[in-house]
Amino acid sequence: MKAPIAAILFTVVGIGQAADLISAADYESIQAALNANPGRMVHVPSGDYPITRKLQIRGDRSGLTGSGRIIQENADQPIVEIEDAIGIEIHGVTLTRPEGRRETGGEGILAIRCRDLVIENTRVIDNRTRSAAIALRECRDARISRCLIRNYMRVTVDDRTGSPDWGYAFNCTDGTGISVSYSRGTLIEANRVVEEHFVPTRELKATHRLGDWIRKNPRKGEFVSQQTWDAAHTDNWQQGSGIIVTAPEVSDLTRILGNHVENAAQGIDLHADHVIVANNIVVNAFIGMKAMHGSRNVLIIGNQFTRNSLWAIGLMPGAAAHAGNRDGGSIVADNIISDFGHGDASWIWGNNRSPFKFDTGQQPDDPPLADVLVRGNLVHAGGDPRYRYTVILPGGPTAPRQIHFSGNLFQPGTDGVSNRELPR
Repeated sequence: MKAPIAAILFTVVGIGQAADLISAADYESIQAALNANPGRMVHVPSGDYPITRKLQIRGDRSGLTGSGRIIQENADQPIVEIEDAIGIEIHGVTLTRPEGRRETGGEGILAIRCRDLVIENTRVIDNRTRSAAIALRECRDARISRCLIRNYMRVTVDDRTGSPDWGYAFNCTDGTGISVSYSRGTLIEANRVVEEHFVPTRELKATHRLGDWIRKNPRKGEFVSQQTWDAAHTDNWQQGSGIIVTAPEVSDLTRILGNHVENAAQGIDLHADHVIVANNIVVNAFIGMKAMHGSRNVLIIGNQFTRNSLWAIGLMPGAAAHAGNRDGGSIVADNIISDFGHGDASWIWGNNRSPFKFDTGQQPDDPPLADVLVRGNLVHAGGDPRYRYTVILPGGPTAPRQIHFSGNLFQPGTDGVSNRELPR
């Protein structure tokens, strides 16, 4: 490890705080510094710090700060793991993996059963995983702020053979920037989540045979059409999300504010209740955002969705919805959807897409989406609409109910504003 220069310490923390600073450079390793100083922050000075085992943070009110770069050389391990702790903070450090070992099944930061966790101004670079760059599980009142996550996706296999709903496995790109599950009171703000390595080109698809099935069960899955089953191929080979909040009926009271998500598969994916999605920018995702599986009381306001390919905003029930876990009671207001259908994945989906999608459920017994206000939104296609309808509203006994539209300015698609008259 590189020894710090004393002057750096005073510059970083100031003269009054220097005496209290614990420097990782004074110990054999960062882990040794954490172990020797429970309940205190460990400073990681500038420089590179290779590790082969995950850094474990266990004591309350401890953590990492500094401008150093921690390089995980073991593809089988996360970089930082935090478990059963209160008041942990991570500030400023860079977490990454070296060339040749960037594809992993592990996370950059994995936090389990934590409370009052703060992850701020942290960079997770080239942690290419089908899991997540930053993953929170069973946490309470956590905050992820002003972080940079870059290049978090990889080529992998999505194996759905264990599910009677699907029954096949296929080649795909997968990975998530920020994943929150079974958590309450989470604030995700002003982060930048960008994928630059895996963008959905025809060349990428051909090279990795993306979408091709590599296994399928003897019996067709319930959610799969006969045509798709016979073709043994799916167009839905972009998996993962820029930001996902999941675990229906458990994850609650989440704020997703002012983030920039670019080149994701799904920009923002919600399976949660009482969520505010405000002032975010989602660029070049095949789905801008969706809320499903019993997502209740979601406020989607003041966001920019640009160059999305399949839909920009979607609300619909999913398999986890039931009579006690219904989708709806939500507001979609004052959002701008621009250049829809002009994203990198548009060649996959043809013209069968729409900026807004309000859909039926995945299963016949899913209760319908209901009680949604859609007001003051702008869809601006710049004179080249690459969609049939601005809004798609299906019919039938499980069709969405009480969806009210007012004060919107929708540029029509090639066949009009909507496939049916919009209720007011």
